[in-house]
Amino acid sequence: MWRRPFPWFIVAAALLYAFYPYFADDVGLRESLLLAAVYIILASNLNLMIGYAGYVNFGNIVFFGLGGYVCLYLVTALHWNVIPAALTGGVAVSAVALLFGLGILRLRGAFFALATIGVNQAVQQLVVNFEPWGGATGIYLSMDSYGSLGGPMQALWTTYLMIVEVTAASLLVSYAVRNSKFGLGLLAIGQNEDAASVLGVPTPLYKAMVYSASAFLPAIAGGLYFFKSGIIEPTSAFSLQTSIEAIVMVMLGGSGTVLGPALGAFLYEELRGFLLTAQSFSQFQLVIAGALLLLIVQFVPGGLLGWLHQRWPKTRRWLE
Repeated sequence: MWRRPFPWFIVAAALLYAFYPYFADDVGLRESLLLAAVYIILASNLNLMIGYAGYVNFGNIVFFGLGGYVCLYLVTALHWNVIPAALTGGVAVSAVALLFGLGILRLRGAFFALATIGVNQAVQQLVVNFEPWGGATGIYLSMDSYGSLGGPMQALWTTYLMIVEVTAASLLVSYAVRNSKFGLGLLAIGQNEDAASVLGVPTPLYKAMVYSASAFLPAIAGGLYFFKSGIIEPTSAFSLQTSIEAIVMVMLGGSGTVLGPALGAFLYEELRGFLLTAQSFSQFQLVIAGALLLLIVQFVPGGLLGWLHQRWPKTRRWLE
């Protein structure tokens, strides 16, 4: 993989993304880029399901939220450092997703999509009634929780850098999967699952594996993000609106590509920032997201990157 220039491009872009706010000494820019990075992680990993395997998951935010809860519980109750706590959250959520995926992925199409909405709502209600995780009020961090990272101010920069690392890892994983035998099997499932099974692709195993893989890095990102925020509660941790927005990001940039979801996430975050600050549109954010999704499916089904590849085929060599 590393013999090709594309992975090195991702690494170079991540280094620029990570250190530019630091040298510019711009806290506002850092916070804006951090939120965009979180959306890139969500969209890139969701693309493993939508763009490669052809399964629309409306419950992808569950991984993000559960990772946050596991991480903050380990930090507050057991006094763990955030790094092993976030990694443990990623492993735990990924393992649960693997087991759960073996069951839910028996469904297809709209039935699977509807089931993932139900999973999101069920997990949210379960957490609301789970007192060790704070119930409806959630988990709060004290200032002492940031001591291992040099205090609250240093922790903000450290968690930002770690989230950028997870962002780069998400893009590299997407690239590695797309150019592997496993990725070819997923693409075959996305095109025609029955035909892929006839040709020897172990479809139940591959679907469960990609469902689990799409949970790992978002769960780590959830742990880091909510640690940085200092609080996690069920409404924000399991927001169905965020799941829908992540789907819009994937489709906007181009599903089934590596850079497409990242491009879509970055552009949508800019649009979202405008909608939140524009008084006339702030109450219609989800409506506009839905309208945007319909327009993309109708007129640009390949997303911006797909349109670019179609218009200038040589760009496929540079933008995967």
